Amino acid sequence: MTHQSKDPANPWLVLLGLSLGVLVTNGFGRFAYGLILPAMRADLDWTYAQAGWLNTANALGYIVGAVGTMLALRRRGPAGLFALGLAVTAVALVATSALPALWWQSLWRFLTGLFGALSFSTAGALAARLWADNPRLNALGIAILFGSGGGSAIVLCGATLPPMLAAWGDGSWRWAWVIVGGLSLALAPLGLWAARRAPVPPRREVSAPPLPSGRMLAEYAGYAGFGLGYIVYLTFLSAWMKEQAASPLQVALVWVLLGGCITVSPLLWRGVFARHASGRPLALVLSGIALGSALPVLWPSLPGLVVSAVIFGSCVFMAPSAVTNFSRKNLPPESWGSAISLFTVVFAVAQTIGPYAAGALGDLTGSIGSSLLAASAILLVGAAVAALQRPLGAEAR
Repeated sequence: MTHQSKDPANPWLVLLGLSLGVLVTNGFGRFAYGLILPAMRADLDWTYAQAGWLNTANALGYIVGAVGTMLALRRRGPAGLFALGLAVTAVALVATSALPALWWQSLWRFLTGLFGALSFSTAGALAARLWADNPRLNALGIAILFGSGGGSAIVLCGATLPPMLAAWGDGSWRWAWVIVGGLSLALAPLGLWAARRAPVPPRREVSAPPLPSGRMLAEYAGYAGFGLGYIVYLTFLSAWMKEQAASPLQVALVWVLLGGCITVSPLLWRGVFARHASGRPLALVLSGIALGSALPVLWPSLPGLVVSAVIFGSCVFMAPSAVTNFSRKNLPPESWGSAISLFTVVFAVAQTIGPYAAGALGDLTGSIGSSLLAASAILLVGAAVAALQRPLGAEAR
């Protein structure tokens, strides 16, 4: 611990390492599957419900990991939990390639979710302390953490996986997981270093005041709407494009645009986060995600998909930033870790329903497009509820 106070690391380099951790645990761990899914579904003859189930298994693991993080933060600092989650997630992604059996795939999707939650729940708390005395830099750092980490992963996967799977055939989905997992192992060391060098305050989680949860219900409910709705687009966008006979190049273009917009989204939203301590930022983010989710069905052409990817990508990863920023502005520092973990639990419970239910609806209607429209409606409801959230005021701090 002492080396952190004697020799503080460059906060931007620490943020880079933390962002690479999010790239692995959130980007590769959760969203690469959406690009690999069409090939796995074709090669293994899965229904949409079976394909959706694997992301539901991932979300169930997320619940266990998020709850486990909340409990573990009472005894351990966030740095060790972040490092453990990152290391195991990288190994789990490689293991996914080994067997095609649904039970094996379910096991590793579950473990990827469980250990990914350890890192994701603690990354925001670690980043929030890099510029504790500078609100604007703090808001920017948190937004970069969630935006650039996941966005870079989607750009990398979008540029490489669809052309590779098209060239090598649907049976090459195993190699896709080997590539994603191998890159995760290569990136993990800088993330592990960053976790050790991130500033850690005195251990005060045990004596932190209770969260004013009753007065945060609108923010919780809005974030639940995010969990229910956003995952449908990222799970089934490639499958919808395959239904529309899109070429692998078109799929790659849309995903690269999506990831690129996620990466720059922190710059678009930093002013909003810096100005507001209410639920308005989350409401605005959810409205954008809802529009992006509906556009592929309402405007089913390449221009429509491009506009959809730009809007969705500019908003989707800003929802975690919105609730992290809400926690930082409304709660004392010793409560940030437990508050962000509780938001992650709410989000994780909600997102367990989305993929399987969306897949079942797609099987029922014969098109996954109906699921994208249903997700958009849920996100709009979440936005309306989040707009009701007021700042907690000085007494919460």
